[in-house]
Amino acid sequence: MSLDALFQPLTIGSLAVPNRIVMAPLTRARADANNIPTPMQGEYYAQRADAGLIISEATAVDPLGMGWYRAPGIWSNDMVTAWRGVTDRVHAANGRIYCQLWHMGRLVLPDYLDGDLPIGPSPIAGEGETMAPPTGTYDGGFLPMKPYVVPREMTQADIDQLIAAYGKAAANAIAAGFDGTEIHGANGYIIDQFLQSKTNQRQDRYGGSIENRTRLLGEIIEAVIAHVASGRVGLRISPTSERKGMGDANPAALTEAIGALAQRHGLAYIHLIEPIASGFMEKPDYPVMDHLRAVFTGTIIQNGSFDAQTAADYIDAGRAEAISFGRPYIANPDLVSRFRDGRELAQPNFDYAYVGDERGYTDYPVATGG
Repeated sequence: MSLDALFQPLTIGSLAVPNRIVMAPLTRARADANNIPTPMQGEYYAQRADAGLIISEATAVDPLGMGWYRAPGIWSNDMVTAWRGVTDRVHAANGRIYCQLWHMGRLVLPDYLDGDLPIGPSPIAGEGETMAPPTGTYDGGFLPMKPYVVPREMTQADIDQLIAAYGKAAANAIAAGFDGTEIHGANGYIIDQFLQSKTNQRQDRYGGSIENRTRLLGEIIEAVIAHVASGRVGLRISPTSERKGMGDANPAALTEAIGALAQRHGLAYIHLIEPIASGFMEKPDYPVMDHLRAVFTGTIIQNGSFDAQTAADYIDAGRAEAISFGRPYIANPDLVSRFRDGRELAQPNFDYAYVGDERGYTDYPVATGG
């Protein structure tokens, strides 16, 4: 069947893109130990600049939200300057790149906070464990794993500081040369923690009803669009995901509330994680795409276990306007041309997903030969 749908131009909000293949955010841990982006990241993104749109790896808006060794931030002037070097490389290669704004909330280990507790909507720990920072001399390799801890329940002052951090990060992203921003409201991080009923047990105006649980998201959107035109702002969500101890009593109703909020603020797109097959995340028993379509008229970018043909079929069927690819982009910097030419995809070496510097990061070759 035809893959033509993948290669049609599209306008996402106010941004014109040449195709409908989106590079999904991929945390790769190649910033420096102070969370400042490196020239290596500029090369990595420039190699992938023929994507219709690149969405950067998750980028922390505040030190309290940083819980991943060598992930990048965007809260300081040094970070803005370093990111400018990355975006300049992408633009020189005729690419387009948005900054994904991120705060991990309860999923930050105290090890990253000088021993302080992380913050979250309610004192409920995430399920599972995560990578702790190295101690002593570190020369690469896998990091120690530690379980999540019970976070400190956020006060109104904490919430106000969080909203302000998103606003400042949005302004910084534009100063750094990004074409727009994506608010990370998925994958069990802080906005998702407020949205889903299992992790939000608050008794104030930010908890209980769906209207209250979406309040923080609405206030963050307002803070972001004060600095970035709404037509250059997207939102990533995963309302059916139960990873890391997430869960909601009514994902369909939550999705409709989120979509209506995005519609009211004129956001460019919603980036929905709803796998069509179980893999990194489970395929939901009750998908929410139709509920999102009912209330949101902007672009929908779908994500989750797609290949070229299923992506084209989804677009042809009007199920999404674009499809984002994550893991295929690790080993295929030329993913767009591989799809177009029908070439076999290279397979990533996950031993170097988060370590290795250039190895397993910028050294994947483009396809050659007939």
